[in-house]
Amino acid sequence: MGVVFTGDVDTATETETEQIVFVTEDGVPTGETGPKLASHHEHTRLHLAFSCYVLRRSDNALLITQRALHKKVWPGVWTNSVCGHPAPGETLEDAVRRRAGYELGMPSLSGLHCVLPNYRYRTPPFQGIVENEFCPVFAAWADTAPAPNPEEVGDWRWVAWPDYTKLLNDPSANVSYWAKDQFEQLKALEPFSGL
Repeated sequence: MGVVFTGDVDTATETETEQIVFVTEDGVPTGETGPKLASHHEHTRLHLAFSCYVLRRSDNALLITQRALHKKVWPGVWTNSVCGHPAPGETLEDAVRRRAGYELGMPSLSGLHCVLPNYRYRTPPFQGIVENEFCPVFAAWADTAPAPNPEEVGDWRWVAWPDYTKLLNDPSANVSYWAKDQFEQLKALEPFSGL
């Protein structure tokens, strides 16, 4: 699928200046922040993040994305629609909308709501980097196709939920750790349990 980006965000500035919020095991901010890229390494501290699953309103197909090959953390893997980190003082909902606009060219999501408020995970090392996040998970709907930012997204597609399930269970598929891990909890929750 062709990748087109129509946003007006300065990608260099966003990447270089983004700060992440460090949190306790319960997701409470410690008051400390750090630069996003420099804070991800083999000893990454627990920090606040989010994942969002965007469904197409017309048929409830799920938008999945492949992370750009040049990304520092988990390059080239297929994953859910959009992930990111709230800025200091930013609400999770505002962060989801900001990143959906920046990464996907989809600033207008409807029905955005949190389905897993206390999701937390820590990945095994991947190319020397450990992801360590308190990461509430959201669902939302969209009426338009994405226009992804090539700095973030290498490829994308809409898939039916049963096909997403097959992808996650395919041992040869290059799928993110968190997408597989979140699925175990999401599959029993609305809206996913009805798809």
